[in-house]
This record gives sequence, C-alpha cells and structure tokens, in this order.
Amino acid sequence: MMIKGTTKNLGVMGWPIAHSLSPVLQNAAIAAADLDYTYMALPVKPEALAAAVNGLKALQFRGFNVTIPHKTAIMPLLDEIDKDARIIGAVNTVVNDDGKLTGYNTDVTGFIDAMLARGFNPKAKEVVLLGAGGAARAVVWGLIKSGVKAINIGVRNPKKVQPLADEFSNYGSITVFNWDDENFSAKLAQADLLVNTTPLGMAPKIDAMPPVDWKLVKKTAFVYDIIYTPAETKFLREAREHGHETLNGEGMLTGQGAAAFSKWTGVKPDIDVMKQALRDALLG
Repeated sequence: MMIKGTTKNLGVMGWPIAHSLSPVLQNAAIAAADLDYTYMALPVKPEALAAAVNGLKALQFRGFNVTIPHKTAIMPLLDEIDKDARIIGAVNTVVNDDGKLTGYNTDVTGFIDAMLARGFNPKAKEVVLLGAGGAARAVVWGLIKSGVKAINIGVRNPKKVQPLADEFSNYGSITVFNWDDENFSAKLAQADLLVNTTPLGMAPKIDAMPPVDWKLVKKTAFVYDIIYTPAETKFLREAREHGHETLNGEGMLTGQGAAAFSKWTGVKPDIDVMKQALRDALLG
C-alpha cells in the first residue's frame, strides 16, 4: 500500500513492542478494505508514556492500541473512558476525535464474539474459569455482561484472586476456589463453559495445562482456551479427545482488533483476512 500525504495513522504502543502481531492483523484488514490508513508499532518506554500520548495527539493519529505495560497507566491521560474499560481497569484501544481521546477495552467484545460465532451463547450458563491471568478481568466482565448464571474461578492461590471476585460480585455471582479443592470439583461437574485464562500450555511450554479431571466435565461443556500459540494447546487437545467442542484464542485476538478497527475507521473489517494474516505470521 502506498503511504501518501492523506494517509491516516494508527499504531500500537507498548514496551517491548517488536513481538506484537497487531500491525500484521490491522494492515491486512486495511488492505482488504482498501482504506487510506497505515498501522505501525510504537515502542514507548513507561516513563515516556505521557509524552507519547501528547505526541500522537499532535501528529493527528486517528487512534492506537495500547498493550503491556501501559493499559492502566494510560487511563489518567485520556479525556473519556468507556464503561467496559473503566470497570476492567484497563484500556487497549484509544480513538482520537480532533484531540479528544477516548479509551475502550475491546478484549471483552473479542472474547464474547468469538464464542457466539462458534454457536455457543453463555447466557444463563454455569462457568468455570481456570486461573485469573492478565485477560481474566475482561473475560469476567464479558461473561457478566452476557448474563451468565455463575462464575467459579479455580486457581492455585485463592487469596490472591479474592479481591477480583469481591470487586465483580457487585455485578454477578462469582466465587473463588483452590483448584485442588473438592468443592471446586463439584463446580467443574456443573460447568457448561470451561475457560482457561492461565498461560499454562502457551508456546514454548506446550506440555503444561491447568489441572482438569475430564471424567467430571459434562460432555456438553464448551471448552475455550484464550491462548492461540499453539493453535491447539494440550488443554484443548484433551478436551477434543474427550468429545468437547473447543475454541482457541485466535478469535479473541482478531475480534478485539476488529472492534478497534471499526471504532477508528467506521468500517467492519474482514475478520477472516485478519485470521489468515495471523496464521501466516505465526507460521513465518
């Protein structure tokens, strides 16, 4: 694509940022939609965050994504914050409307839409989350917004995760267990949806997985791992071998990117193009 004087700029800021797949996803979507935009990686050190935000505003960037370690730190620098992002306590997408910066969290949309696209609706369902990793807050809020019946979180260290449960219990039923506890086994047996939010099984440590006794899990339970490298984790492979419908994190990643793309451009991107670009990049 030719970059011209009229080209609108987008980007992703983080530190480090070289590993980010967002430029691959977004530029593929831009090319497929034939838009006069470009999307770049923006390495921003933590101490330079405020200067970077002012700089992007001065340079008339249409918007940008925000990744580690800036997702919470950026919030005081924005003019407005969407409800989802405020409740989750993290922003991953910023839109610049003539110098007014609004922060959003599109991980919620990405997580839920990928599931709906596979034909599973979590409304009124019993949910078990394994772990409370980095994306857990967006996952929990997405599930609560979808009207799930109850969320049960199984973790190694319940004390550490209890504050998250306390905070979200204003909005829905949420309980934390030690995943070795027999009370947790009972919840596992009731689950309609089982989600891994831990990094266990992510490349390069692909032999790891959270502890699940598949004999306890209902055959009809839908099993979701938000990891996308590898495409099938040990957790998902075992779920599939036990006859469960499974879903990996590819749809969540491309879905959050697609939601951001729509906010900046007003155009719905081709999500299949984004998924293919992601697969090609991972193979490359």
